[in-house]
Order: sequence, then C-alpha cells, then structure tokens
Amino acid sequence: MLKLYSAPFNSAGQRVRTALHLKGVPFEFISVPEIGWDRYREINPQGLMPTLDVDGELFAQSTATLEYIEETYPDPPLLPADPIERGRVRAFAQHIACDMHPLHVTRVRNRLKEQFGASDEDTFVWYRHWMTTGLAALEELLRRRPVASTFCYGESPTMADLYLVPQVMNGRRYKTDFSPFPLIVAIDEACRALPAFQAGMPENQPGYSE
Repeated sequence: MLKLYSAPFNSAGQRVRTALHLKGVPFEFISVPEIGWDRYREINPQGLMPTLDVDGELFAQSTATLEYIEETYPDPPLLPADPIERGRVRAFAQHIACDMHPLHVTRVRNRLKEQFGASDEDTFVWYRHWMTTGLAALEELLRRRPVASTFCYGESPTMADLYLVPQVMNGRRYKTDFSPFPLIVAIDEACRALPAFQAGMPENQPGYSE
C-alpha cells in the first residue's frame, strides 16, 4: 500500500490525497507531526510535505507526485486529452503551486517575524495581499475559458481543481474576502460536494485538531 506522509492542514498533501481518493487508490496516511520532524527529515531531506512512499521509492513535491499518480493510475484522468486544454490545466495549477503558495506558507511568515519584526497581524496582511492578487488572476483565467463549466476546466475535476480547493480553504482560514471571485467560489462548492474532496479535507485526517 502507498504511504503518504503529510499533515491534516498541509495544502500540498491535500492535493495528493484528494487525487488518490478520486482514483480509488488505497493509501496509508502518516501524520508528520505525530512521527516528529527529525524522523521525517530522514525520510525527506527537504523537510517539506508531502512525501509519497511507493514501495520504498520516495516522491517529494506534490506536482511531481501527482504526475506519477496520473501516469500510474490513469482512470479517471485528471488531465484533459487535448494538449491545449491540458496546458490550461497545468498553467492554472502551477500558478497556485509556484506563484501563490510559496509566498504565504508558515515558514515564510515566520521569517518575516524573525528577520523583520513583523507582528502576527502584519503577516496576515501579507498573506491576504498575495492571496488576493493570485485569486484575481485565477478568476480572470476562469472568466476567459472558451466554455463555462462546473469545474475549472470541464465537467469533471482536473488537477486545476485539486490545487484550487486547498488554496480557497486556506484563504478563508485567514479571512480573505472572496466576494470578488464568484467563479472560484462556485467551483469550490462543486468540488466540496464530491466524496473524494470531502475525504481529502483536513478534518477527515488522522491527528486532526483545530
């Protein structure tokens, strides 16, 4: 069985576990806070989550892990068959993974406190600024779609949705205003109605606490 090292509130890990649930692939969730960070760094020297253990082969970085899952368990597909549509999905997902997520993770906000004396509220303002900037770009991408759809790109979830839902969840957690982003809100609601997305939510993971 696959082993997924992550934490309930780990956004990147949520992407991976939701993909596994969508594809019906069984896996064991191993909570990094419960095994301890020293032990985890022996598994993944980056010290970042998640890590997927496939018979001793360790995959770090959620995008690489999702690509492996897609290639190994192709049904249902999380990338469209058409190359242009596939490119749109990947670009949407990578905007979140590369341009939004890294700017407001906990270690970045902690560095703002340690090096520049930022208060908690200062880091929340930083967080909401970059979250809102990124969401505005995503909303515009969705507005420009050739065809409107229930999910980001189509009538079934793709990798774009896997990245979007944890990002929305985190934004709400830190009181981001979502009223300017009706397309994002509607897609998030459609995803959350699916059992696989529910199964991937933080509150449904072992070791969850507020």
